[in-house]
Amino acid sequence: MKYFAGEQKLKLHAKQRFFRNVEPVCENVYFFTGFGGSNMIALIGDDSCVLIDALNGKEVAQAALTELRKLTDKPVSTIIYTHHSHFDHTSGAGVFADADTEIIGHSYKTAVYGYSELLGDINRKRGMRQFGSSLTEEESICVGIGIWNNPYSTRAILPPNRLISEDHTTIHRAGYEIHLIAAPGETDDQMFVWIPQLQILCCGDNYYESWPNLYAIRGSQYRDISSWIVSLEKMLEYPAEILLPGHTGIIRGNSKIHETLSNYHDAIQYILTETLKGINQGMTADQLAETISLPEPFSSLPYLQEYYGTVKGTIRAIFTGYLGWFDGNPTHLDRLPARDYSRNLIRMMGGEEAVLEEISQSLRKEQYQWTAELCDILLDSGSDSSFTKEMKANALVGLGRLQTSANSRHYYLTCAKELLQEAGISSEGLLERSW
Repeated sequence: MKYFAGEQKLKLHAKQRFFRNVEPVCENVYFFTGFGGSNMIALIGDDSCVLIDALNGKEVAQAALTELRKLTDKPVSTIIYTHHSHFDHTSGAGVFADADTEIIGHSYKTAVYGYSELLGDINRKRGMRQFGSSLTEEESICVGIGIWNNPYSTRAILPPNRLISEDHTTIHRAGYEIHLIAAPGETDDQMFVWIPQLQILCCGDNYYESWPNLYAIRGSQYRDISSWIVSLEKMLEYPAEILLPGHTGIIRGNSKIHETLSNYHDAIQYILTETLKGINQGMTADQLAETISLPEPFSSLPYLQEYYGTVKGTIRAIFTGYLGWFDGNPTHLDRLPARDYSRNLIRMMGGEEAVLEEISQSLRKEQYQWTAELCDILLDSGSDSSFTKEMKANALVGLGRLQTSANSRHYYLTCAKELLQEAGISSEGLLERSW
């Protein structure tokens, strides 16, 4: 049996980090982790509770509410979303809220592109691939920054009934002074929450224990990495003694928080600036992704491992975000149609049978990327061979198991299942198809 280092690293990460827990943060503040892929923070006040984020589904929220009711019977008067655009922080709100519960979110700093609603089908399809919705728990392992999500959980999303637009808003709820600070990063509606009397900073998704998802392979508007860097600088201005992320665990102690956020900031800034320097020298996205890497000491830090986002994905996103799709090579301005290109390649390679033989040999040698690319040549030529689809599926399983990033793993394995389904082949025992 082949040893897949990426898969084993992800399994160990999940085993050590992700389990259901209600952790006391300080008096009357509790951190709910492992109820879903995201976290929830509960502040128990004089006469009511304030929740920061609301988990990612009805069923996990019901389980969390059961635990909350062991601590207090006070109603939830306010729910604050660190960002309301992502379902994993809002889908349990309907379980916690009463009819008069205040739900606060921040408006978008950059408007959502017009006509985005026309992308609903492809967004759902690619989102299901990234999050591994059709995978079993064994196939998925975890989501990289949280436990495996039940793909069939019910959503109980409630939209904000109070949208704020200011960069800094102070509110008083349940006996707490709460500061809401706009902090665009993973999303444009992101904000972090500062509770000065407790020296607690709730940072949403602008920090979690992984290389961040500076680009989502499911597809999204460009995430302005320069704004993300500025938001981290804002967070560093606060004398936090406790940092509560939207995913992964608590960080305690001002010096540890400052060190962690500084390294996170510096690592992201390094990749951004090095990529821009390379673009300025005329390098393509592929060349940049192959030559730029995270240097020491960043690359060894446990909270900068690629469990969720990837450095190469970040580099490619920066290129496209700043320069667009064209890599500067005039040959690529108007390429041959994929079918013509592929048929020419097959002819030069000695015909379809020769390509199929190379596919079989490459798969036996565990050359998974080359196998997948050869299969694409045949499929792009118009071939609808079930054998080719099966071989590509096998290659994608191998590539998936090589990944540390849960997102990449999910995408590879889900697409493998889709290909097997198209070929009329069972995907049972999917993980055994990579050798």
